[in-house]
Amino acid sequence: MGKRGASHIVWDWNGTLFHDNDAIIGATNAAFADLGMEPITLERYRALYCVPVPKFYERLLGRMPTDAEWQVMDDTFHRYYTEHRVRCSLTEGAGLLLAEWRSAGHSQSLLSMYGHEELVPLVRGFGIEEHFIRVQGRVGPSGGSKADHMVRHLEALARHGVEPGRTVVIGDAADDAVAARHAGARAVLYTGGSHSRASLEAVGVPVVDTLAEAVAVAKDFGSGATAFG
Repeated sequence: MGKRGASHIVWDWNGTLFHDNDAIIGATNAAFADLGMEPITLERYRALYCVPVPKFYERLLGRMPTDAEWQVMDDTFHRYYTEHRVRCSLTEGAGLLLAEWRSAGHSQSLLSMYGHEELVPLVRGFGIEEHFIRVQGRVGPSGGSKADHMVRHLEALARHGVEPGRTVVIGDAADDAVAARHAGARAVLYTGGSHSRASLEAVGVPVVDTLAEAVAVAKDFGSGATAFG
């Protein structure tokens, strides 16, 4: 790509490469049921979802959940998600896009807020691990932002010649764009996951409807630009 475009892509997992909307909604509603809350639709989820996750629950409850409520909801969500995810698959065309980006001589990695110990075997099971120079999931408590994790992720990739200014983060959540900006990278947001198009467009980065479009935008980014410049 000469002096134009991204040389590295950081992919998000849930809702981006992994099409797990059904599992997310099923697990969310199971967590809500434990507190006597009504189930929600995917459309309402996308309209209200945000990070940190307790803030999302505040939007639904009308108040911030107590520490005890949060723990119950979080534990229930992850338990049910593990059951539901087995029926989910990669987003259409994701495997081919990963292979093509790698074949073109560019690097890519995976950074997710899904637990690392669960993420790695899941990625490996889909036969796509070889396309990434690093697969990194969350270590520690769930529900927070990806921003600091992104900084550490890119710092670890510096030895591979990865430069934040020539990196594009592809994800489905506003927090992916926030994390990219925090780390000095750019972002493209995909509408097939956790957020509505309106909430993604409010962030001020390119928004696309397919992963193929996201990669095309990444190719077109200028090499010297900063995250939102």
